[in-house]
Amino acid sequence: KDMKTLHTYPVGNTRTSYIITNGVTKTADNAFYNCPLTSITIPDSVTSIGDSTFGNCSSLKSVTIPDSVTSIGQGVFRNCSSLTKINVDSANPNYCSVDGVLFTKDMKTLHTYPVVKTNTSYTIPNSVTKIADYAFYGCRSLKSVTIPGSVTSIGNSAFYDCDSLTS
Repeated sequence: KDMKTLHTYPVGNTRTSYIITNGVTKTADNAFYNCPLTSITIPDSVTSIGDSTFGNCSSLKSVTIPDSVTSIGQGVFRNCSSLTKINVDSANPNYCSVDGVLFTKDMKTLHTYPVVKTNTSYTIPNSVTKIADYAFYGCRSLKSVTIPGSVTSIGNSAFYDCDSLTS
């Protein structure tokens, strides 16, 4: 009722772009799940993005996360089969992106590797200690991932549906 939480975007809506209303502070889990959007604008009022918020949005190409976001749920971009890069405002105190890959600001958690990056190999930075749930979910172009000794935790389904991954 207070319009602070965006609960559900209608899957049948045929828009290709959407601007979340300023004043919304949180997106619920699965809020945009399976939507046909190619772009979304997240305002500075948003502080929390729920689990799988953009899951299965097969047309979503890129996302910019504003500096206001302090919490991003698991699998937020799971199976976004057109996603090439994730951008994070450089002033964000909790998250950053390096070459389109989403990390926590301290670079200790690799949160999301975009599905459509064309790299056939990827070396996880030595600072990473945790690979989040669904981090590489559906990355079909990757043939090899080098995981440094610093990694102590690999999340659920982190490499699920990575059909080309051989090492």
